[in-house]
Amino acid sequence: MRIDKYLKVARILKRREVGKQLALNERLFINDRVAKPSSEVKAGDIVKIIFGHREITIRVKEIRDSASKEQAFEMYEVLEEKKREIIV
Repeated sequence: MRIDKYLKVARILKRREVGKQLALNERLFINDRVAKPSSEVKAGDIVKIIFGHREITIRVKEIRDSASKEQAFEMYEVLEEKKREIIV
């Protein structure tokens, strides 16, 4: 499954377009490699997402084409979540 679609189905992001923009700005990584919006993600992959001042690292547990709110939380495991310092 494409990473931008996975992030939406897993309800990590609200819109697929946001995932696309994160990837295009090199703020989305799969297994420590910069991801493109069309990069494939599979169970066991480690995904790191950088949102402005926040960084979250997850492990993909399963792939589903659609998921309810309860099922979405079963699709991944949060490994690390931290705040980044923004230097102006």
